[in-house]
Formats: sequence, C-alpha cells, structure tokens
Amino acid sequence: MMRRRAFITLLGGAAVWPIAARAQQPALPVIGFLSAGAENNDPRFVPAFRHGLSEQDLVEGRDVSLEFRWAEGHYDRLPELAADFVRRKAALIAAFGPPAALAAKAATQTIPVVFVSGADPVASGIVSSLNRPGGNVTGISLLINEMVAKQARLLRDSQQKAVSIGVLVNPSNVSFESEINDAETAAKGLGLQAVVHQVTKDEEIEAAFADFVQKKVSGVLVAGDLFLVSRTKLIVALALRERLPTISNGNGFAQSGGLMGYGTDVPEGYRQAGIYAGKILKGAKPSELPVFQLTKFQLLINMTTARVLGVTIPPMLLAIADEVIE
Repeated sequence: MMRRRAFITLLGGAAVWPIAARAQQPALPVIGFLSAGAENNDPRFVPAFRHGLSEQDLVEGRDVSLEFRWAEGHYDRLPELAADFVRRKAALIAAFGPPAALAAKAATQTIPVVFVSGADPVASGIVSSLNRPGGNVTGISLLINEMVAKQARLLRDSQQKAVSIGVLVNPSNVSFESEINDAETAAKGLGLQAVVHQVTKDEEIEAAFADFVQKKVSGVLVAGDLFLVSRTKLIVALALRERLPTISNGNGFAQSGGLMGYGTDVPEGYRQAGIYAGKILKGAKPSELPVFQLTKFQLLINMTTARVLGVTIPPMLLAIADEVIE
C-alpha cells in the first residue's frame, strides 16, 4: 500500500513539474517597435520587419517578443513611448521615422536602437557617420529626401502645361526645412513656382488643397513623412475631388490611389531593419554595423487615377515606369 501511494505521489509530481518548469523559464527578449506613424500606414511594414528577423532565425513568440507603440503622427508622444520601452528593459528598440529614432536615441545610451529613416541620418543627428555610426544606434536610410527633385520633374512631365506645383510638408519633421528648400530649388530649376503648405492636422491638409485650387497649381508633391503617410487616404480623396495629380515617395502611395509614387522600396527598409535587429540580438554591435542605404528606386503610375483625373500620361513616363497600375 505504501509503495502504491508513493507511486501515485510521484505521478502527481511528474504532472505538476513541467508546468512549474515552464513558469520558471526566462521571459523572451522584447523588441520595442516604435513608430512615428499609425498602425494602418501600410500593412506590409510589420510583416517585412518580421521577415527580416526570420532571416536571422528569430521568430516572434518563440525567440523574441514584439511590443508596438504608435505615435500616429503625434510626434510629441514619442519621448514618453521610448522611455516606456527603457523602463520595460527592452532588449532592442526598432524606431521608424526620424522623430522616433531621435526619441529612442535620447531615451537610452545602452539599449541598441535600429532605425528606418527617410531623412539624412547624419544631417538629422541620428548618427555621426554612415560607415561607423558609433554608440548604440544604427539603421536603414531610405534616401527619401534625395528624391524631391526627381519627383518634381516627374510631376511636371505628367502635365502638358505645368506652371506651379503644390508642396505638402510636416513642420514637425526634423528635415522639413531641407524638404522645402529642395522643393523650391527643384521647382525653380524646372521653371515652376512652388506653393508650400506646412501641415500637422487634417484640417490644415484640407485648407492646403483649397489654396492649391485657388492658385491653380498643376499638381501636388507630398513630402516623405509618416504623418503624411498616415493621411494618404485623405490626401488621395482631396486630390481626386479637386482633380490634382499627386506624387509621393514609395510605391504605397500610387497603390492607394495617388497618381504616381517614386522612391525606394520602404517595406524593404523594414525588412533590412529586422535583419539588423536580429544580428544585434545575436551579438553584433550597433556601432560596427554601417547604416544600410537602399539604392533601388521605383516609379509606379496609377492609370486608373490618371483616367479619373483626365490626365494623359506621356509614353516616355510609361516606358520608364517599374509598374503601371490599371
């Protein structure tokens, strides 16, 4: 009888032991996903980041945990969101957009930070050098700000008699002054006038389009900024209503109904950020990982939008487009 009781007790202990052992396992390292934009900016961004992690054999839920914080274009929220990740002792912060990168850099000098930035990372103060970023910060440069002149030319070339272009910029972005200067310089070089509006909320975007109509601009250039990306639906709706051709960075803008998108592949930047995050979690030092620069540029033209606007896209533009959306 005693042997039977001992055996039952042993079985009971065996049944409980794995549960207790699982409870004692260390928590997974946390990657803080800090974005200046909104969760619905582009459904490809987060999967692309996860794909980059998987290329380093890191799977969410098995090897790492992802926690998300979205500023939704309200950049003043970013310092507290970054500080929250520091308090939670995140293993790494992935920061998307220059304001998010700067907030993460200011919040910690020890937790590794991997950024994705459209602004020049050196000029905006995110890193001191592209080749040797130093400190705890490195990341991916999308080269968005270097596209303004080309975007202005594409917008001009899509019009038969372009006289002026409207420009939307977000003054909360660290690079907005250079965006304005680049747009004005590019417009002047093309014999056009630039009508610039600084916008930080929906009603200012609506007022800007009303002014563009009044001043009879030929089209609108939307600067690369996560707040403006989060307002793509509004911008496209206004552009269609007012019959104004628009262009912005990346292929997501044209796919969402804008006339043209020109720039680097933004989801690819998120994938590369996932790869860098994986390398760092496996022991690489951020200071020794050079800032990765995307170099492949893409032009997308939305012909459905062109027909709605009554715009005839010149054959030369269609010939150089990477994708024509019908």
